[in-house]
Amino acid sequence: MSIKWEDESMKLAKKLAIGVAFAVAMMAGTASAADIKIGLVVKSLGNGFFDAANKGAQEAAKELGGVEVIYTGPTTTTAEGQIEVINSLIAQGVSAIAVSANDPDALVPALKKATQRGIKVISWDSGVAPEGRILQLNPSSNELIGKMCLTLVKDHLDGGKGDFAILSATTTSTNQNIWIDQMKKQLKDFPGLNLVTTVYGDDLSDKSYREAEGLLKANPNIKVIVAPTTVGVLAASKVVEDKGLVGKVYVTGLGLPSEMAGAIKSGATKEFAIWNPIDLGYSATQIAYRLVKGETDGKPGSEIEAGRMGKIKVGDNGEAAMADPFVYNATNIDQFSKVF
Repeated sequence: MSIKWEDESMKLAKKLAIGVAFAVAMMAGTASAADIKIGLVVKSLGNGFFDAANKGAQEAAKELGGVEVIYTGPTTTTAEGQIEVINSLIAQGVSAIAVSANDPDALVPALKKATQRGIKVISWDSGVAPEGRILQLNPSSNELIGKMCLTLVKDHLDGGKGDFAILSATTTSTNQNIWIDQMKKQLKDFPGLNLVTTVYGDDLSDKSYREAEGLLKANPNIKVIVAPTTVGVLAASKVVEDKGLVGKVYVTGLGLPSEMAGAIKSGATKEFAIWNPIDLGYSATQIAYRLVKGETDGKPGSEIEAGRMGKIKVGDNGEAAMADPFVYNATNIDQFSKVF
């Protein structure tokens, strides 16, 4: 009777020990997985550029270990939608928020609230006002992007002269507006180019298509549409193809190789440019992680380790640039369209 009781007692003790060990292991695993949570907030979901950026962010998280990237954003390109998303991330207790903003100013109050809760905030791709973030990660130098867009327009025109128009995202998109301003400032260096007008497709495929269609109908002398947005450049290329204008009107700007391969092959565009969005998401995640870990304060003049991207330096204006734009054309489109 005593032996049986001792056997049962030992069995119970073993079960309890195993249970406790399992619970501890589970808690440790959970703590490790949720060590650092980074909210990657994009302008809108369902955008190929941001899907590619998320791929890079997930690569960085895996490489760093103990990092969870929460890829999120509104369904439409509105500041209101992003504010809801940011408030949700604050409620979840994330460690950092990295946002590509639909509006530079409207997000500031929500981001300030995040900062007050101890959350590290950066913007990337499309910036927020300085008072709403620690730093802004630009995909490239704004001056170089503006110059690249004008160079692409020139290269699509006979003799480098003619009328062109801009098809942008939203009227409040920080990055597109900066690049358009740079194009206008640098027009003096491209005397053969004449900017007719700028229209906005709100980074929506159907609206961008309609805007490009209306643009060409109202301005038959336009020979090139330049779109500093992946949604816009793809939509405008489709208009040129659908209207039988290949060879008469060209489209160029900033696009994803995977989406623009058809436009290159159809002749709707000869070449376009973009940095690697995978690298951009990767870099934003690396920077957010270093800020959370206290390895950097992100202040002007600081250099931040960014894994395979090396060190990224923060400029005097609180902004950092990742890399120069890269040109894609018929010679390399097949190679890169399989990547992103």
